[in-house]
Amino acid sequence: MGDYMQQTAYIPQEELDKELTIDLKKIFFALCTRKFLIFKIFSAIILLFISLTFVTSKKYTVTSDLYINKANNSNMMEINPYAIEELGAGGGMAALMSGGAGALTNELELMQSPLVIDKVIRENNLIIKKKWGIIPNKKEGEYISTASFLKKNISFENKKGTNVVSIEYKNKDPELAYNVVNSIITNYIALHKELNSEKSKSDKQMIENEYNKAKTALNKKVNTVSGLPEQAVVSTGGLSAMSAFSKSAQHAMSNLQGQIIEGQRSRIEVTEEAAKVANLSSKLQWAKMVEDMSDSSKVLVIKEPQKLRDFEYSSPKLLINILLGIVFGFIASIFAVIFAEVTDKKLSYSMLGDNIIYNLENDFSDLKLMLLANQDQKISIIVFENIPQNIIDQLKEFRNVTLVKADISNDFVQQVRNSSEVIIFASIGKTNSKLYKQIKTMLSEMNKKVAFDVLVK
Repeated sequence: MGDYMQQTAYIPQEELDKELTIDLKKIFFALCTRKFLIFKIFSAIILLFISLTFVTSKKYTVTSDLYINKANNSNMMEINPYAIEELGAGGGMAALMSGGAGALTNELELMQSPLVIDKVIRENNLIIKKKWGIIPNKKEGEYISTASFLKKNISFENKKGTNVVSIEYKNKDPELAYNVVNSIITNYIALHKELNSEKSKSDKQMIENEYNKAKTALNKKVNTVSGLPEQAVVSTGGLSAMSAFSKSAQHAMSNLQGQIIEGQRSRIEVTEEAAKVANLSSKLQWAKMVEDMSDSSKVLVIKEPQKLRDFEYSSPKLLINILLGIVFGFIASIFAVIFAEVTDKKLSYSMLGDNIIYNLENDFSDLKLMLLANQDQKISIIVFENIPQNIIDQLKEFRNVTLVKADISNDFVQQVRNSSEVIIFASIGKTNSKLYKQIKTMLSEMNKKVAFDVLVK
């Protein structure tokens, strides 16, 4: 750990801030020199996206909202105090229509089922066509499948915390968009009524069968009542007294008590059966009422689908396309600048090193400080372009400075090799980028580090 700490170089915060400032400055100047390129690319992209608004196919969105009363006629547990418990609640049509607390999951499944969608497809003649209108398809002319219909342009949503289902459909044809949504609603309500009717009939039939069985059982009980009524005990006082002295009286008294008990049992059985019949009679009345109501659907269209006019399209939107144009224009401009910086035949800011003097005329003092600090060393200034005479006159004050013309030659190599420090004078947009890179490569192979890249106008 100690060795690692010793090997790790400490970079002062001031140096880091300086490097960051230089990099940002380089980026700023690079963007400034490419401002016309940025403007052209940015404008072209925005104009392209604006034109797409008027060229691309328009899409029309038709929406509708349905309120679905979950306490529907088919689920008597919701409205009937004498409700029938569902048989096989885990499956079958009864389970499908039983509903659950919270989201209208079952209703959404019904809307998207082939029972509804297949009819919608046929009613609106939604068939398979040629791809992009030109490429033949083996299934051309066939009706599309329910799965294909549900994959795009259609959405069903249960609004959170409500019994409202929203239907949304998009199409290039506003009339077709309206017809499809209207067809979904019509077929769903019809299916809803049909299922309600089947369930209510089933409930009524079940109760009616149980009622008839109970009524038959009650009649049998009434016809087979045996034993004496409870009031017969009053007339047995004398017989009870005689039973203390006579065995025959005791036997008669025992038979009489048995008949009274039997009469009590029969009365209890008849009473229980009568209560059962009365209870089933109440259930049957409810079942008949529900059956009568079964044709009245519990689906309410709270937002009717609307027929749209030609200009009422939902996409493309001009504002959205402008925003997209701005985003993609910015991205395209950045890539264009990077590409131009890398491939430019003339020197660009991205090719420069880390230590840069951006304007020699204004920042000559920075160069002068470096030259004064290294008067005991030989310094070569590699010049790519002609430099102003006033700069040459100022450099003549330093006897350790030699101006070397950038060139691929032995003389150039010999002059630079004997130098302790190297400075490059170049011009953005004028200096040949290929020659600049070659000189930099030569200096690297000679282990010569460039002290400054100095920009000359």
